[in-house]
This record gives sequence, C-alpha cells and structure tokens, in this order.
Amino acid sequence: MTEFLWRLPTRGDGRRAAPELRRRGGFGGPPPSTPATDVRPGRYGPFDDLAQIVHAAELSGLDGVLAPYDPLGEESWIVAGGALRATAYATVVVEFQPAFGTPVYAAKMSATLQRLSRGRLAWRIAVDTDPADAAARGDRVTGDDRYDRAAEFLTVARGVWNDTAVPGAGFAGTGFEFGGTYYDVIDGGFRGILSGLPFPAVHLSGTSAAALDLSARHGDVHVFTETSDGLGAGITDLRDRAAAAGRTVRIGVEVPVIARETEDEAWARVHRQWAETGRDAGEATALDLGDGRWAGFGAFGYPQPIGLVGSYEQVAGQLSAYTAAGVDTVVLAGHPQIEELHRAGEHLLHLADPVGRTLAAEEVTA
Repeated sequence: MTEFLWRLPTRGDGRRAAPELRRRGGFGGPPPSTPATDVRPGRYGPFDDLAQIVHAAELSGLDGVLAPYDPLGEESWIVAGGALRATAYATVVVEFQPAFGTPVYAAKMSATLQRLSRGRLAWRIAVDTDPADAAARGDRVTGDDRYDRAAEFLTVARGVWNDTAVPGAGFAGTGFEFGGTYYDVIDGGFRGILSGLPFPAVHLSGTSAAALDLSARHGDVHVFTETSDGLGAGITDLRDRAAAAGRTVRIGVEVPVIARETEDEAWARVHRQWAETGRDAGEATALDLGDGRWAGFGAFGYPQPIGLVGSYEQVAGQLSAYTAAGVDTVVLAGHPQIEELHRAGEHLLHLADPVGRTLAAEEVTA
C-alpha cells in the first residue's frame, strides 16, 4: 500500500495562482488591525481554514499531512500539534531545521505529541535551507557541516529517546552520554511516562552526496523531487549507500498535481492559473514535458517545479509508476486545498492505489 500525504499551506490558501493573492488564512492581505485573539462573536479566524484543510485530508482518505517548515509562514510545530489534536488516524509530519533547538528539546516535545496522538507524529528534517534564512535565524553552520550537525542531532535525539529507565523506576540516571562537535549530553534519557513511545519516523530530502549519506545512515524515508530525467538515478544511489551502511530507506516523492475529469479540463486549469500570474500562455505550453509532467508549478508558488497534470486516470497512472519504481510515500500538493483534497480522495487515490484503497469482495460481503 502506498502512503499518501498532503502538504499543508503555511501562508494562506485560495483559488488565485499568485501566492500573495491567497486570502484564506490571513496571508496575502494587509496586516491585521485586530488583536490575535479576536473577541468579536462569530469571527472567522486564520486557523479555522487550516483546520478545515486538515479535516478534509483525513475525510478524503489521505494517510497524513505534512506541516512544512516555512520561514515566512506559520510555525510548523504549532501547525503539526493542531493537526494531531484535530485528527484521529492521520500521520502528521512536522518539518523543522536542526538549529531551532537542541535535539533533547525536540525529542521531549515529540514524546508529548506522541502521547497526545497515540504515536502519529513523524519528523522531516530541513537541512539544506536557504543561506539568507539561516542568517536571519542566527545559524552560522554552513555547507556540508549542516549535514554533520543533522547526523549528531538525530544520534542524540534517538539516544535520549531509547536510553530510558523502566517506567515507575523514578528519576535514576539512564546513562546516555554523548560528546560531539555540536552537542554534549550527560546522563540523558527520558523517564516515566515519557519513555517507551515510538520514535518519530525520520523523513529527509536532497540529492547531494551529503544528503544521501545522511539518509543512508539516519533516515527512514527519503523524499525526492521530480526532475526532467526522473527519479531513477537518485533512488539507485540512495539504495547503494544505504546497503553499504547495512540499512534500508523507504523512498518518497513530493509532487503538486492538477487532475480533472479529462486531460483538456486539467490543462484548462493550468492555463487559467498561468494567465493569473501575468505570463504569456505560450510559456506554459513550452514547459510540458510530454509525459503527464509539467515543469511550471514553480510559477504558482510550489517549491517543486515539476508536477503532474492530466485526467484522473492519467495522473493515477503516473502515481502508480512511482510505486512500480519503489516509491511508497507520495506527498501531494494542490490549491485551493480543500477542493483539491476532496478531488484527490474521491477521484484519484482509489485509482492510484486500488489494493490499499478499495474493499475486496469478501470485505464487502462480510
């Protein structure tokens, strides 16, 4: 069964193609003139829309959601906590960069969230962030040193998580010790009710040698982004590195989608959105890669330039091709979010993953 996740918005949503014009969620418009806690009765708050999107993801049959790290958007940990509280079954992946705090702090927050959600939290570590963003956060670590720090971060987080005392044994030291370049821990580990919980699955990304080595040694899922040449070389490289480390790493891909009843309807949607950005229509056609993939999603504010466009059957065929290539986690994206989520749930998922999404005859008659 393929796992399907949905990328949540962190800067508002809406039907407009230009991100700065998406008014849902309070982004894109003028600064608010009312307090953060609006006392007026019946006022529609910025997180009400996000809550509807999270509910739509679970109701539409998605396996989970991704709360992405966005330096100009809502804080991913807060979004993830709200999503965990608002759902009963969905996995929630929180994306964050290692400089946000110590690995012990991240692990303890996650232990509490695992208790809150019965083990539904996962991590996505944003290692290769923009240099300007890093400077704005006061982060001095650059280059491949970021991957060395991320490796230490994950080593320490797993160490304090797994080196636990027996529940009920009080606060006796557990003995986890670590001395590294970036972190030092003495007598670390969780006690009592914070022990014994499932450690969050670790999602990583990137195509550099340092990124693939980090996943090979520490990752559970490596998420690729589509390229004009496809995913094949990256998947092979990662598997070779993981095998050399004596591990296996699951493969993921993150793609935006525009799927409709017919291929013509899907492309009409592309061209309407393209026109909203003020670009020439011919440019959109030129970015068609000819196999159901289109390289113009970056113009709509997506972090991935290449995504899928076509009828539900065509897009499902592309998603099934990922599964055949060894991909078992797919992160989808689309806007407006609520509308596209329901389209995916009603028309797309059962075609892309019929074994995992449709009942067998004996289940129907049971």
